[in-house]
Amino acid sequence: QVQLVESGGGLVQPGGSLRLSCAASGSIFSINAMQWYRQAPGKERELVASMTNSDDSTTYADSVKGRFTISRDNAKNTVYLQMNNLKPEDTAVYYCNMIIRASHMSVAMAYWGKGTLVTVSS
Repeated sequence: QVQLVESGGGLVQPGGSLRLSCAASGSIFSINAMQWYRQAPGKERELVASMTNSDDSTTYADSVKGRFTISRDNAKNTVYLQMNNLKPEDTAVYYCNMIIRASHMSVAMAYWGKGTLVTVSS
């Protein structure tokens, strides 16, 4: 079984920073891509940032470019999201998503964490 566990959410004032973490555990053969999504109340889930393991290429939503940074630690099977200059509109549940090939599988699958709440408010 592969599991993803996020941490690092909380309440922060506008202009503040938070660092989210997402650790994958279980029988992992390889991780092909790592992504962060978010879902604000009443809105659809949106892709915030992504990183591929093959070439470290990254993509960001226009709304977070220059403020958020995705990074990873392969030894820990962990992906991070550094969020700076947070705005009230960044308030959402943030979800980690990884494309993982489990040891007993011949193909990679998408796995999701349960989410961590980020609230930006004064």
